[in-house]
Amino acid sequence: MTQVIVLNGGSSSGKSGIARCLQAILPEPWLAVGVDTLIELMPSSMQTSDAGIQFAADGEVIVGPEFRKLDTAWMEGVAAMARAGARIIIDDVFLGGAASQQRWQKPLGGLNVLWVGVRCESAVAAGREVARGDRVTGMAVLQADVVHQGVFYDLEVDTTHAESMECARTIAAHVT
Repeated sequence: MTQVIVLNGGSSSGKSGIARCLQAILPEPWLAVGVDTLIELMPSSMQTSDAGIQFAADGEVIVGPEFRKLDTAWMEGVAAMARAGARIIIDDVFLGGAASQQRWQKPLGGLNVLWVGVRCESAVAAGREVARGDRVTGMAVLQADVVHQGVFYDLEVDTTHAESMECARTIAAHVT
């Protein structure tokens, strides 16, 4: 039985919308957690320190050692929730491509994980980024392809022309 669904895609690719739709259509309750949740939980000083996380004017995300330390603890905590019986949807951005996936594989080891790539053409994601108004311009374009480099998936969806619910139904069909 699938215990964890990992959604990986660039900023504004539609991961959060897919996660909400999955929560609505999957028969059991699923918790949705993501990197945005982690950032919101951190003190604001983490976004003004070289040790934390910084968002450059061009959309580049720079991660420091204190952020990485908290991120590792976060991953272990999410995996512990799954081991305790919670079904988890992880909404993440693998800035390091395959290395980021490997960081998740360790804490998720032994769990039944469905790895899902969420793709979106960079121009479409950039338009969503502007419409959202809560992202640094350029982030979507910078992340659209790099987050998928070297990452293996059980399934991929593309939100360029598909709605979140359609993608969620495709994913739900693979949840065992």
